[in-house]
Amino acid sequence: KAEKIVVDAKTNYPAACNAAETLLLDESVVQSGEHQRILDALSRAGVKMLGGPRAVREGIVAEEAETMHMEYGENTIAVEIVSDLGEAIEHINQYGSHHTDCIVAEDAAVAKVFLNQVDSACVFHNASTRFSDGYRFGLGAEVGISTGRIHSRGPVGVEGLLSEKWILESSSEDIVGDFQSGKKTFTHRALS
Repeated sequence: KAEKIVVDAKTNYPAACNAAETLLLDESVVQSGEHQRILDALSRAGVKMLGGPRAVREGIVAEEAETMHMEYGENTIAVEIVSDLGEAIEHINQYGSHHTDCIVAEDAAVAKVFLNQVDSACVFHNASTRFSDGYRFGLGAEVGISTGRIHSRGPVGVEGLLSEKWILESSSEDIVGDFQSGKKTFTHRALS
């Protein structure tokens, strides 16, 4: 599941603002060797991988990333190892763009903590970051995106003081390519 989601999030449109830029691997996944399938899938897709300090130190990735706060805009991704969910959330909140982040996890309780504690405009569970798009959210044509908390300037009414956080949860491994090809279709429904 993770390979398909990660490859789509990075390669579907690498220059987009919702393309994955960093892959965080839980140390338990690395210790079990499961991470290699993800790295191999990225390699087959032509993605260059740069490592964070721990990933390089442990030999997962050979070349070190210049910084962990980088938007590559191309088929390059940073890879780092984290000890646990708390460290992953801390890493994202410190180095991420606060645009879109996702977790691939079978444990719904772990995913719920991630969804609630990652400080990004869009936070997904088992779905590609490429779903972060106004059209895909049913908003019509997207005219822009804000990752700030207060985005209005000049006189501001109540509407201008509101900010939204989008949460997407998937029961499978949803990727944008399946929707672009027509294999799957969007469903929009009001939650309240």
